Amino acid sequence: MKFTKNIITAFCLLLTVSFAFAQDDDDQGSVIQTLTPSKLIGKGQYDIKWFNNLYTETKDLFGPNGEERDIPRNTFFTSTLEAYTGIGNNKRWNIGAILEFRSNAVGGRDALDVFKFDGERGSARSGLTSIAPSVKFVPLKNVNNFSIQSSFFIPLVDNETEDGVFLDQNGFIWQNRFFYDYTFPGNKFQIFGELNSELNFGDEEDSFANDSLRLTPGVFFSYFPSSKFTVLALAQHSELIDLGNDFDQNFTALGGGAKYQLTKELNIEALYTNFVRGDRTGLGETFNIGLRAVF
Repeated sequence: MKFTKNIITAFCLLLTVSFAFAQDDDDQGSVIQTLTPSKLIGKGQYDIKWFNNLYTETKDLFGPNGEERDIPRNTFFTSTLEAYTGIGNNKRWNIGAILEFRSNAVGGRDALDVFKFDGERGSARSGLTSIAPSVKFVPLKNVNNFSIQSSFFIPLVDNETEDGVFLDQNGFIWQNRFFYDYTFPGNKFQIFGELNSELNFGDEEDSFANDSLRLTPGVFFSYFPSSKFTVLALAQHSELIDLGNDFDQNFTALGGGAKYQLTKELNIEALYTNFVRGDRTGLGETFNIGLRAVF
């Protein structure tokens, strides 16, 4: 577990350094505090987010009768680029697109081998895997802290699995994410809720997930030592519901992280989650880092 310890040490150092910077600043709001995912940008503005997720596992729940078992390390890296712009004059509509790039290394390879992009037969694959036109909107005129993001993912992979290496789902996904946030009086604490729904469809033989519905509710609780810095705790549960493909699964993850406003336009975030339970799933952990620019 040397890899995990090194990543957690670096993560804690990031939190410490960010907190030190944050103590020197007490501005009246920043993007991370006022422009949550629930709120939309205005006409002529641009919102660009680059988010990177590394999931690694050495245990899963695919043993006999769903029992936990040790497995060779598998690592799955996803890099997502989202870009939106505001339309209209009332901050109720944003349009944009999402691109996803993946790199996976399995069969006992080191976790950081996903960044080699070597495509080694039987142990690694990588490539641009999906593109999605997307729209965000505020359905209730007088409730600007509740919004919906609707995206339609088009697969760019020919084969979901090649030589025993999974890359990404080979099917269409209609994703709808429901966002809501509430800032407590004093602007020091904020709670954010999300419900992510994904309808997977396509030829049943092409993907394990086709003809299924995934529901993923999540809750994030944030504390702001200053307007430019926040630490947060999170809890998520994901349920894949069988709609005809004879496969279902679920997992629960807990974690935490931090966000820091680097400049007026740019902020950085780092998150860690651990899969604490599940059914027919891996029992791994994720390391995440993202950059977001709003201008």
